[in-house]
Amino acid sequence: MRKGFTLIELLIVIIIVGVLATLGIIQYQAVIEKARGAEAKQVISTLRSQCAAIYLDTGATTTCTAANLGVGVGIPGPAVANCATTNYFYYNVANATPAVTFTATRCGATGKSPAVANATGKTLVLTTDMSNGSDVWSGTGGY
Repeated sequence: MRKGFTLIELLIVIIIVGVLATLGIIQYQAVIEKARGAEAKQVISTLRSQCAAIYLDTGATTTCTAANLGVGVGIPGPAVANCATTNYFYYNVANATPAVTFTATRCGATGKSPAVANATGKTLVLTTDMSNGSDVWSGTGGY
């Protein structure tokens, strides 16, 4: 009697391992992208806090601009060109008193490595009404 595995048995095991590895990689990428979204939420929350302080001091949001909040200085500014190799998102602030909209847009292939080609242009948006403190989160890409 012969001992060992047949070629068919080995091929089946290799196929099963390949399928499991593929599923694991897909899930891993989804979890990593969610973590990157958490980074964007943290930055947007910081920008919101700075804008709230301005609103409490002045009673208006007219000075809650990207430049006044430090976007473009340490925080990537509102253009794809500002996606450096150290960032996953670039940020923008739109002001319509008393509402302020903070947007994080995914850099994709031009941002921090490893780049995710299909992530380009996905957004995370926080719209805040400073007069009553209400926040509405929205966006694309599952963030």
